[in-house]
Amino acid sequence: MSRKNKNKLFEKVAVTDAGAKGKSVAKTDDGVVIFLDNAVPGDVVDIQTHKKRSSYYEGKAVVFHKLSEKRTEPKCIHFGVCGGCKWQNMGYEHQLFYKQNEVENHLKRIAKVELPEITDILGSAQEYYYRNKMEFSFSNNRWLTKEEIDQTETIGYRNALGFHIPGMWDKILDLDECHLQPEPSNTIRLAVKNFAIENKLTFFNPKNHSGLLRTLMIRNTTQGEWMVLIQFFDDAKKEQKLVLDFLANTFPEITSLLYTVNQKANDTLYDQEIHCHKGKDYIVEEMEGLQFKINAKSFYQTNPKQAFELYKITRDFAGLTGNELVYDLYTGTGTIAQFVAKKAKKVVGIESVPDAIVAAKENAEINNIKNAHFFVGDMKNVFTDEFISQNGKPDIIITDPPRDGMHKDVVQQILNIAPQKVVYVSCNSATQARDLALMDELYRVTKVQPVDMFPQTFHVENVVLLEKRN
Repeated sequence: MSRKNKNKLFEKVAVTDAGAKGKSVAKTDDGVVIFLDNAVPGDVVDIQTHKKRSSYYEGKAVVFHKLSEKRTEPKCIHFGVCGGCKWQNMGYEHQLFYKQNEVENHLKRIAKVELPEITDILGSAQEYYYRNKMEFSFSNNRWLTKEEIDQTETIGYRNALGFHIPGMWDKILDLDECHLQPEPSNTIRLAVKNFAIENKLTFFNPKNHSGLLRTLMIRNTTQGEWMVLIQFFDDAKKEQKLVLDFLANTFPEITSLLYTVNQKANDTLYDQEIHCHKGKDYIVEEMEGLQFKINAKSFYQTNPKQAFELYKITRDFAGLTGNELVYDLYTGTGTIAQFVAKKAKKVVGIESVPDAIVAAKENAEINNIKNAHFFVGDMKNVFTDEFISQNGKPDIIITDPPRDGMHKDVVQQILNIAPQKVVYVSCNSATQARDLALMDELYRVTKVQPVDMFPQTFHVENVVLLEKRN
């Protein structure tokens, strides 16, 4: 495809909608559709395109003739470069509108099933500082702005501690601030970076795989506990101790100070040995009187206060009376399973990650929950007729699959079992809609409740109640 076909300038185009993955949608007078990252519905802009597909262009707004009334001033100085909060320039009430719209469009256009009136999306009480987990990367080759690249002076300072630039695995944006996790998250991150620079400690080189400091993870709970984990690349014990002692002495609020030495090609922790330098090797979250131990590898919803609302909706949709056998598919560390257990006769949780099931069993023991039982294995292989015969036929199934949705064999097994109700929690309403279409012959959708777990982003959760047709 020639450059002239993909590089076009469209003038004074109205931005009309917000589409998938946070992109805005513009349409010219002659019907050309253009997706762009840097505009808000209601803007009128000139667009320079850089990519052409069969039915649309992708581009960037280069001139703004009119600014949308939906706009708001971004809170973060890194907005537009970081890529983490794509909707920070749009008022929160408008973010909720477009998230609700996405859910409704997916259910209507993909599922094409009969729908009840869809309940208004439940917004988050916290628009910022809601996350309980952040992961930052060290780099000795930080992302440079165009102004820095164009300047004639030699750039001496190249170390960074922050986020990967979208689509660039080896470029890290050096963060001065982030508004997603409460303090002292920012203070800890900046203190570690400055201490490392002052003591001439080496930052990771992602191309050569060298350097001492690789990643920093900060987790917290609503109970005021803090976990900090440093991932080192070089196994230099003297320098490691220097960093860890600095953190321990400077931040007494850290209740779990951990580290690991990771010399693999990737940053993942799940196959790494985690060491505790100070405090406990876990932190504890509380929800409705339940205690959940969270270790370095544990999954826990990253917006804990909104997770509580999500779980209450899920339990309410299930309509438990105390006599039901409930299956919780894709149970993770068993948070939903334990949350509904006191209103069920028995709960069976299934999850593919072994460490998650270990955590689920441990937390059930801590919470003195005797009627929740957990099993590990790939869902389509575990969730079989034999498993049902051994553990009982469920009255209600709660399913909370990953973004890809449920495997078709899992959907078919649900149809084979035919429980009275299915509560489907999803972080991707498009794959959820696909699965609802497969279940339409046996089930009708009776309730739909979108939930915003991630303000300033385009992500949205959705809870659907399916009830067996007569």
